[in-house]
Amino acid sequence: MGRLIHFEIHVDDMERAKKFYGDVFGWTFEDWSDYAGMPYFGAVTGDASEPGINGALMQRQSPPPAPGQAMTGYACTMGVEDYDSTEAKIMSSGGQVALPKHALPGMAWQGYYMDTEGNVFGIHQPDENAK
Repeated sequence: MGRLIHFEIHVDDMERAKKFYGDVFGWTFEDWSDYAGMPYFGAVTGDASEPGINGALMQRQSPPPAPGQAMTGYACTMGVEDYDSTEAKIMSSGGQVALPKHALPGMAWQGYYMDTEGNVFGIHQPDENAK
């Protein structure tokens, strides 16, 4: 079975990206650059006893895709407890709205954002009353 076990977010400015994801989601980082041979920081995204995966921020190796183009990759979605306060943190940390908050009726609130490095990610707040 090919279960997802790790993710990598390509970044132009490592310190800026670490600050963004640390401030918005509370992630912490471990320097794995010696193993990778390039700037590469392991991202601890939560308690190991809870569902989810850890990943990394890695130095982008080529120019980023042009804004507004279709994605060629995966969009990671983070589960959040309070959609609106998380969106406020995203915006105050330099993020931008890619696809506004919308209801997944009877299930959750979902939206997509662009981080400080031009990467698209989602946030998802479960709510059976969403409509």
